[in-house]
Amino acid sequence: MDLSRRIIRTSIDWSGNGLTLIDFLSGRFTYRSKEEWITRINSGEITLNNKIVPPETLLVLHDCVEYRPEDIEEPPADLDYRIVFEDDSLLVIDKPGNLCMHPAGPFFKHTLWHLLCSKYGTIHFVNRLDRETSGLLLAVKEPKLAKQLAKSVSFKRYLAVVHGEFPEELLAEGFLVDANSVVRKKRKFVSQMPDNPPFESAKTAFVRQKYINGMSLVEATLFTGRMHQIRATLFSLGFPVAGDKLYGPDERFYLKQSSGELSADDRAKLLISRQALHSAELEFIHPQSKEKLVFNSPLPAELQSLLK
Repeated sequence: MDLSRRIIRTSIDWSGNGLTLIDFLSGRFTYRSKEEWITRINSGEITLNNKIVPPETLLVLHDCVEYRPEDIEEPPADLDYRIVFEDDSLLVIDKPGNLCMHPAGPFFKHTLWHLLCSKYGTIHFVNRLDRETSGLLLAVKEPKLAKQLAKSVSFKRYLAVVHGEFPEELLAEGFLVDANSVVRKKRKFVSQMPDNPPFESAKTAFVRQKYINGMSLVEATLFTGRMHQIRATLFSLGFPVAGDKLYGPDERFYLKQSSGELSADDRAKLLISRQALHSAELEFIHPQSKEKLVFNSPLPAELQSLLK
């Protein structure tokens, strides 16, 4: 495992099938311009199925695009993670709210994966959190344990600070569907089964813990584990998560952030620099001792400040 230089590999799925290599790269990885990507392709930093090809080469399903960048400047990140528990088999980590888990885009050394692998050797995450979501994560030191633990781990409680006066209790049981947004990955929650796929069932129980000055602290318990489940559900219910660029009051904040165009006024409207979502509790059965372990993480100070 080479931690000194990144190798970015992407397998082409249906969203990239039929695109040219340059259109795929410039549309998917917006931190470089189209002209810059052309220069990278022509220099040999980018290969398609282990071959150097022209920028206009058409992609087909399952093609492998590999990028070996020389000089990506990494944005700053909060590298102050905390180890909550460690033994010979696993790690429980409390992640800060501005730290990618895996190498992605311009991030490589400024990722939790790189930090942990540099200290502990190869590790494998059992669960994932978005870059801007803080809280508890589980990682193992042997890959075979990841699948085993995935069946027993329960991420019981998340905490979110949302806009508006949330109901005292609410059970959101329904489906997550495409939001028909300019942001391809955005989803929305609906209570009735959609007529057409794709969609996924989603069930989340919410309990309001506090309401102060137009903001609610909400506890979320997941019964299903879907991408963006809590954020998309809260947004669709009319209570967007504070600081959320994609599922907040204005999705244009997400596009502006991607292009580095968030203004001071935009940041003021977001209230906080990252989405106010926190993984507060997890429990699992230890794969060796068979002991039930439960861990809790308090609400970070920057989220508490929204409730004063």
